[in-house]
Amino acid sequence: MTSVAATPRPGTARSLIAESRDVERAVQLILLGARLQVLESETNLSYERLLKLYKEVTGRSPSKGQLPFSTDYFLQWQPNIHASLFENIRQSLLKAVALDDIEAVMKAYRLYDEQMRACGLQPLLSFTRAWRLSRFMDAGMLVRARCTQCGGHFVADPYVNHRHYVCGLCKPPARAGKGRAQGALRADD
Repeated sequence: MTSVAATPRPGTARSLIAESRDVERAVQLILLGARLQVLESETNLSYERLLKLYKEVTGRSPSKGQLPFSTDYFLQWQPNIHASLFENIRQSLLKAVALDDIEAVMKAYRLYDEQMRACGLQPLLSFTRAWRLSRFMDAGMLVRARCTQCGGHFVADPYVNHRHYVCGLCKPPARAGKGRAQGALRADD
């Protein structure tokens, strides 16, 4: 007599392994701060399963509301510098290592976060914003433009004049940094 339980069905073992990988990926994304919509997009787990997993990992319910959708955020002065750093890291990883898109975003975000903390700065990009930026870049809604002064690559509008592009580091806006400097002066008084 043959044991039915001893021989796995052809599709079952593979689906359990795939589900296990999805759970592992979802946990990693949750720990990075991904919103539930990102988890739904990047795994094949059900909404209910992701919700339970999110609550188990974080001990609270996920944030509600829509994900940021505008490309404008990434074109503002300071967010552009952070977005450009993240995107340059991501592009370097995609060129150097065989990673799928979400793995590249996760590794690039960890490196971006590490660099910000090493410099004593608060990261301006959340993981969800970084993920959204990568989607905008891959869709051609944003591009990387080379600064004509420093030679760095920065996130830019696809319709920017690349021959005359100057980044926000080489040509900061007139009021850049004024709010923080004036706040420090008031504290000294």
